[in-house]
Amino acid sequence: MAKTIIELKKADLTLGNAAASVHVLKGIDLEIEEGESVGIVGPSGSGKSTLLMVLAGLETLDSGEIIIKDTPLHRLSEDRIADFRGRNIGIVFQSFHLIANMTALENVAVPLELANVKDAFAIARRELEAVGLGERLNHYPGQLSGGEQQRVAIARALAPSPALLIADEPTGNLDTDTGRQIADLLFAQQVERGTTLLLVTHDPALAARCSRQIRVRSGQIEGDSAHERQSRAAIA
Repeated sequence: MAKTIIELKKADLTLGNAAASVHVLKGIDLEIEEGESVGIVGPSGSGKSTLLMVLAGLETLDSGEIIIKDTPLHRLSEDRIADFRGRNIGIVFQSFHLIANMTALENVAVPLELANVKDAFAIARRELEAVGLGERLNHYPGQLSGGEQQRVAIARALAPSPALLIADEPTGNLDTDTGRQIADLLFAQQVERGTTLLLVTHDPALAARCSRQIRVRSGQIEGDSAHERQSRAAIA
């Protein structure tokens, strides 16, 4: 039986102050099992990226509960959440977020060193080789294509061997062919490592590659393919 890795209970979040405040997440309940690949879709402003940031420990709920790997993040301090995230959650952003004056190898190794991981550079080299950049270790981000920069970002996210890999529009800044290659890489690495993948995307074809799709609208979950499959099975 698959184990639940993420649980949200009545997750509620408002961003901004006074008249500029926006009720972004409205009492969301959600469970995700280990090893799932979950595509989170919805129109702009629906709350899907904010939901992802909550699941990454980068946004704090106003109320409700968030439990990841049996750890109640809503009860932890910011420092303890940051420590938990560094050990358990890998994040890939649309805009790469690489450090310009560091080589590809350093971009992957330095976060490991800061987390006191032994053999940080050996691990970084192995991860870059795994994403096809074994010949580009000493290149700086400015010397790499967009697709190569995203491969570095994926290697950095996977280097701590996280249980959860979170990707926010990972192909959004790439052309169609390069985006497809990056998607292939993400799914291949997820399957090989048994990692749980959460993916926000505007691309229906990319979301369809996930084992489960969640549709968000107006801060609430409008649809969940897992529940829909269960309903069809019950009727059959």
